This record gives sequence, C-alpha cells and structure tokens, in this order.
Amino acid sequence: MSMLGITITEWVGYIASIVLIISFMMKNVNTLRIVNSVGALLFVVYGIMLTTSWPIIITNSFILALNTYYLTKKDK
Repeated sequence: MSMLGITITEWVGYIASIVLIISFMMKNVNTLRIVNSVGALLFVVYGIMLTTSWPIIITNSFILALNTYYLTKKDK
C-alpha cells in the first residue's frame, strides 16, 4: 500500500526524520529529549518495518534509553 507513491514504511522514516530535526530546534533540553525520544521511537518502528534493520534499531533504542534515563534521573 502506498500514498503518493510512497510506502507506509517510507512515510514512517520521513516522519521520524522530521521529528528528529524538529527536536534539535528546541531550546529547552527536556523538550528536546522528549521530542527526540518520539523520533527515536519512530526510527525503531521504521527499522522493524524494514524487515529488521538492526543498525537502525540498536542505535535508536540506545538514544531512547539515554533520553529516558536523563528525563527520569533525579538530580542530587
């Protein structure tokens, strides 16, 4: 299935890229991490949709884990 000649898998990749780019425009670090996490999660989904592209899945899972750690870390 495709829309405008672009497959659903490609749409997920394009949306993930746009979200990631938007995240780097954020001035607030927490907002950046939240938006970046959404992009990383979309890239994990994209990697799975590509019939399991491990480099994409591993890299973005790591980014998602780091963002989650820093967002939930209690400063002392």
